[in-house]
Amino acid sequence: MKRLLAALLLAASGAAFAAESGPRLLGAPSEHWFGREASLQRGARNYVNYCLGCHSLQYMRYNRVADDLGLTQEQVKSNLMFTGERPFDVMKSAMPTSDAETWFGRTPPDLSLTARAKGPDYLFQFLKTFYLDPDRPNGVNNLALENAAMPQVLADLQGTQKAVFVLEKKSDGNGEQMVRVFDHFEQVTPGRLSAAEFDEFVRDTVNFLDYVSEPIRAKRESLGLWVVLFLIVFTGFAWALKKEIWKDVH
Repeated sequence: MKRLLAALLLAASGAAFAAESGPRLLGAPSEHWFGREASLQRGARNYVNYCLGCHSLQYMRYNRVADDLGLTQEQVKSNLMFTGERPFDVMKSAMPTSDAETWFGRTPPDLSLTARAKGPDYLFQFLKTFYLDPDRPNGVNNLALENAAMPQVLADLQGTQKAVFVLEKKSDGNGEQMVRVFDHFEQVTPGRLSAAEFDEFVRDTVNFLDYVSEPIRAKRESLGLWVVLFLIVFTGFAWALKKEIWKDVH
């Protein structure tokens, strides 16, 4: 038991040091998408207008989005389908792979499962923390994913910002060293949205990606609750039956 506790404390201290030595990210007020149809509808609109040109959703079909988000087929055709797609088509980018590799140095990844793999808070951080960096090919870098190849596609909404870093002393097993740590952002040019409006835009987009990563999640968790309740009731009946059968056995 003592060894187990020591191992857990060592792992916790290592994780704390890793987190401390990484960038100080902004708070990520992402929300559960369950029962938030309006947020999901706005997120789908945001994604199609700003993201689908590069990033496919190869496991999601337009008609599934319509059914889950309370949209009619006509609404989906008018607001989400612009290049001759059919309702049963998957949401794929029209960008040729060869062009993507020429422009960005790599093919933009499919985002169907990104929210499930990295979490919605990571996506919120990524979309919020682009900053000016003249040393990068696109002129921007990202606090959540250093040296990201993606340009700042939301610059017209958010504006541009520069990241201010400070040097802090960090100690590890080899002694103390100075580490560059993110401190805050400074706005350089304004965007079309206020800070609160841009937060809502990003939150809706992230909610949509969280939904896309597991559309059945809300139904699965609701069903799971009923299964647990059934097992509890069944256990009570099984215990009562066991007592009845074995009451005369000594």
